[in-house]
Amino acid sequence: MRPKLVIAIAAVALLTVAGCKLNIEPAGPMQHETKTVDRDKSELVHAEVTMGAGELKIRGGSSKLLDADFEYNVPSWKPQVKYESSGFRGKLIIAQPSASGTQGNVKSKWDLRISDEVPLDMLVKLGAGEAGLNLGSLSLRSLEVDLGAGQLKLDLRGNPQRDYDVKIRGGVGEATVWLPKGVGLRADAHGGIGGINVEGLEKNGDFWQNSAYEHSKVTVRVDVRGGVGNINVIAGQ
Repeated sequence: MRPKLVIAIAAVALLTVAGCKLNIEPAGPMQHETKTVDRDKSELVHAEVTMGAGELKIRGGSSKLLDADFEYNVPSWKPQVKYESSGFRGKLIIAQPSASGTQGNVKSKWDLRISDEVPLDMLVKLGAGEAGLNLGSLSLRSLEVDLGAGQLKLDLRGNPQRDYDVKIRGGVGEATVWLPKGVGLRADAHGGIGGINVEGLEKNGDFWQNSAYEHSKVTVRVDVRGGVGNINVIAGQ
């Protein structure tokens, strides 16, 4: 695909995620910020991460609910972190509040570390860029990833203790998903122009699954849909 076309599609995806009009804004000096959110008594948390453009990393290992490092050089891209709780349920929102048109060498990098102990329903939206999500240690209840243009590397290898569903929607780019061992696995993958590569699972009708799927106490179900690009689903590694 021609570079100009990819850039144009990425810009549209960025604006769609942000939901705002285009204003030209120059890149400035790099800024670095850290944010933390303490754990409370919430028994489950809905976490929503929205990034218009940039490099996104999410992983487990935080002793709090969230430890976050942000780097950016567009002032309006300063991330917002909000948390609220009502009874046993919490809601964590991490968002890039604006997606202006920019001039210069634009950079935005987020490194988010999340508690492994708190049950999570997670939604990740990235308009354009790269997402490296190492989520195998998290206590996931569900996961949804929407990628407008770019590359997704999603590593779910770990030791899940409950069933969960994964939904991935990609626009332009490549998605690679690594699945955990020792649990039941089922994948439904559909691509547009790009190809689909599934390793470690057997085709069963319209789905791919492993031998443990029918009797495992824990199952992970993955639904991947891509527009333009490749889809790779890898199990047993």
